[in-house]
Amino acid sequence: MSTSVNTEITAELIAAGKVAHELDREHVFHSWQAQGPFDPMTIIKTEGSWVWDGEGNKLLDLSSQLVNTNIGHQHPKVVAAIQAQAATICTIAPQHVNDARSEAAKLIAELTPGNLNKIFFTNGGADANEHAIRMARVHTGKHKVLAAYRSYHGGTHLAVNVTGDPRRVASDNATDGVVHFFPAYLYRSYFNSTTEAEETQRALRHLEDTIILEGPSSIGALVLESIPGSAGIYVPPTGYMEGVRELTSKYGIILIADEVMAGFGRAGQWFAVNHWNITPDLLTFAKGVNSGYVPLGGVAISEEIFETFLQRPYPGGLTYSGHPLACAAAVATIKAMQEERMVENSARLGAEIIGPALTELKAKHPSVGDVRGTGCFWAVELVTNQETREPMAPYGGSSPAMAAVTGALKKAGMLPFVNFNRIHVVPPLNISDADLRTGLAMLDEALSVADGFVTD
Repeated sequence: MSTSVNTEITAELIAAGKVAHELDREHVFHSWQAQGPFDPMTIIKTEGSWVWDGEGNKLLDLSSQLVNTNIGHQHPKVVAAIQAQAATICTIAPQHVNDARSEAAKLIAELTPGNLNKIFFTNGGADANEHAIRMARVHTGKHKVLAAYRSYHGGTHLAVNVTGDPRRVASDNATDGVVHFFPAYLYRSYFNSTTEAEETQRALRHLEDTIILEGPSSIGALVLESIPGSAGIYVPPTGYMEGVRELTSKYGIILIADEVMAGFGRAGQWFAVNHWNITPDLLTFAKGVNSGYVPLGGVAISEEIFETFLQRPYPGGLTYSGHPLACAAAVATIKAMQEERMVENSARLGAEIIGPALTELKAKHPSVGDVRGTGCFWAVELVTNQETREPMAPYGGSSPAMAAVTGALKKAGMLPFVNFNRIHVVPPLNISDADLRTGLAMLDEALSVADGFVTD
């Protein structure tokens, strides 16, 4: 299924890509990588749901990059909005009003649940979570933060310590006031649950025990991905999110919903918390707010927390808070999503195409242990044995088996999102049905490779 040099891809473009790769290897320091053995793929063109690599090969982007290009690549309305904004105000300090930021804040506030009507803009998701925690700590006067294992909240100092996956370990010296708890994750239950009802009851009991034993008077916030993303897209079982909201309200703890990856239509609703009709006290966002066309994140703030800072200065800020180019991109992205009904389409794609197809693949391939998700937000968990649920790669690592599966996906013509023993199916929300079915056929082909690593 791999496509050779496309007619739109010129020899000059490929040559420029080779120069870029040489300069990258000479000067660029990459995130989350050992620099020596890393050989990054060059991308020379993007369009819609497709990208072209440095050799001119066309690849279906079923990763949405880092699950952020929710409207696909090079959406003309957003490109035009960025160009128009650049012609008037490219940048302005955050203490000044600019129309792009004002309109973006209004549109986001109209979409957030409940009374989250005030918007603080950041440069991305990590600093959104850092500022949300700071707001909660100042508002409550309490320092501890509860966060789940198997989570990701960002790469900056506090955000990575709040994170509950192995990326935190190298930087975590246990001095940042973070206490981790076990999440509700039925497939790999920490509570020996066999049903959703058991998992919900036992996970909430564990969380309440943690709160009581840590001392509610010391806990300022609980931060939780509404649907964990890079940690596994494990959708919370029925009743769990409502129970978390009840516990945080009961013990006077600020609930921060991390919607950085799950928000802006990714999970088939504008925000994933809408699946449970709950309203957090703070909601963080980034990625899909403008599909990553210009870096942008933020915190949606409840009226109660906003009132804390009516007469008391908020102790934080950023030079680029509410950057005009980023906010103009957000305005255009949200309007395009509304006009083209992308959120509704995300829900349809999940219910009618992705979910049924993955269920069939699970029945067909012995390497598939679990499939789960909603909207355009799905995970395929690979195992070497369906009965024992032995993961095809260890937690926090990879394996020759997963490397072979990833290679098969790329050979088939896909740019995949692979993490540990999982393949994430996270296409743009406006991908065509035909392209999506093509991608699922590529996945079917690659899973045959995974089947070769299954043991009795």
